[in-house]
Amino acid sequence: MTQFRPSRFQTLPTVVKNLIIVNVLVLIAQHFVANKFFNFEDTFALHSWQSEFFKPWQLVTHMFMHSTESIGHIFSNMLALYFFGSVLENVWGAKRFFIFYIVCGLGAALCHLTALYFENQAMLSALQNAVDAESLQHFVNKYGSRIQVSGSYTANDISAILINGATLGASGAVFGCLAAFGYLFPNTDIYLYFFIPLKAKWFVLLYAGFEIAMTVRNSAGDNVAHIAHLGGALVGFILVYYWNRSNRKHFY
Repeated sequence: MTQFRPSRFQTLPTVVKNLIIVNVLVLIAQHFVANKFFNFEDTFALHSWQSEFFKPWQLVTHMFMHSTESIGHIFSNMLALYFFGSVLENVWGAKRFFIFYIVCGLGAALCHLTALYFENQAMLSALQNAVDAESLQHFVNKYGSRIQVSGSYTANDISAILINGATLGASGAVFGCLAAFGYLFPNTDIYLYFFIPLKAKWFVLLYAGFEIAMTVRNSAGDNVAHIAHLGGALVGFILVYYWNRSNRKHFY
């Protein structure tokens, strides 16, 4: 049985190393440069197709950005990229892993944008029906915590906030790495919190179940793009399944 211990030092492959470096440098740029010359998030974070700020390159650039409000966002993503991405790059090589990573990020973004489009349309429709102060307040009571508005906003203000929200982070691509690792190494032990063993296949399934549950729950104030996580994992699974449909020598 193969064991995978996150606490064990492993060689840092080229693509994984460079991805981590780029993500850290972008975070530094976000913190020290943003809004002095231009708005980083408006330009490079992912926006809804309905937003005036949407640009095609955001499908790629958003996955190299992270929240400047919490170091945990980039730390958790880069730690997972190191643990799982390093193994995948060592198995596949740099070129195939880089293609895999980018395609998973793109797939996650497209899944997120599709879900966001229908969610925004439903809320915009409800907002259009809020023709007076009472119905507008009812809308805010129902959706306000999800889009972080209060009753002091007008309908036009709420509409702009609703469709101009930004999404950023490497989670979609990283979830693709997680799904691929679980598929290629299903019986490998992952040590949760460095000492609780759990086979990779169960870890991936449990994590996917959690993301599905959070998507269905759609809690007020939850600003995590769960659909993007699931989309990245799905694209990662499809890719690794296609690449290994006639080659099972990498299963452990």
